[in-house]
Amino acid sequence: MTVIKSSTQIHLKTTFRSALKATFKTCLVISSVYALTSLSAHAVDLDAGDYDYAPSGTNLGIVYYQHANRDALYSGSDKVAGKNELTSDIAIARYVHYMDFAGIQIAPQILIPFGRLDAGKDIAEMGSSSGLGDIILANAFFLHHNTEKQSQFGITPYLYLPTGKYKRDDALNIGENRLKLTVQGAYTTRITPKIAWDVAGDFTVYGKNDDVAGGGDLKQNVGYQIQTNSRYFLNDKVDLRAGISYSDAGKTKLNGVETASTTQSKFWVGTAYSPTPTINLIATYGRDIEVENGFKENNRINLRMLYAF
Repeated sequence: MTVIKSSTQIHLKTTFRSALKATFKTCLVISSVYALTSLSAHAVDLDAGDYDYAPSGTNLGIVYYQHANRDALYSGSDKVAGKNELTSDIAIARYVHYMDFAGIQIAPQILIPFGRLDAGKDIAEMGSSSGLGDIILANAFFLHHNTEKQSQFGITPYLYLPTGKYKRDDALNIGENRLKLTVQGAYTTRITPKIAWDVAGDFTVYGKNDDVAGGGDLKQNVGYQIQTNSRYFLNDKVDLRAGISYSDAGKTKLNGVETASTTQSKFWVGTAYSPTPTINLIATYGRDIEVENGFKENNRINLRMLYAF
């Protein structure tokens, strides 16, 4: 039997499908932004040499800057139709102090992020957000140090405090309005006098955000990341470096709607220069290799300035 549908029925069905697609896209964008702020906070992204030995009593003042531009949004491994652009400019001020405690070396530290997120093109209506991010308290515990092999192993917990700018009705927020705990383990060593290698892994446990638009709670499964870096020392002042990482941010559940985890593999290359024994400058360029359920970075620039005193 042939069924003839009226133009009203067809219009309603088309409108319903469009609404479903728009709702799904909005949930995916929001979930992706949560994953983005997690991955862009730099607390778990290592610079090569971050776990190198520093004498107790050393203080570090560090400033980071990252500019990242994303021009594609993915649902699973499929690119979402349209031009979906998200740009971030994030800076972090960090203070680290190395000291001895109970027979081991530790490094208590604080990280203060701030910056801006901007949506563009087809998602320009999401607007922008700028201001203070979620402050991070951390403490590295160095459990192994071998002077001869220049190797070190450490574990660092990072506690994210919900201090960042957050408004429940804003589509973009610098802050996440939830506690997070990341625990990272890392090992660094010299393979040869000219080549150093670092490897690290971490997992993140998320608190819930109980102040989301539309009510309900945003919850997220445990996320994790693995990464590795290598350095080639041209001389005592300059090195060439490269790294690669893979992360799984964990599934999110927002107002009863579960969104698949954002996964990201990325690479970076760059250089470091130490004009004096107390100053170190790093510049790297990178981009995403593959992303599922999130924004894909097509360009990422990281700059870091470190002063030891």
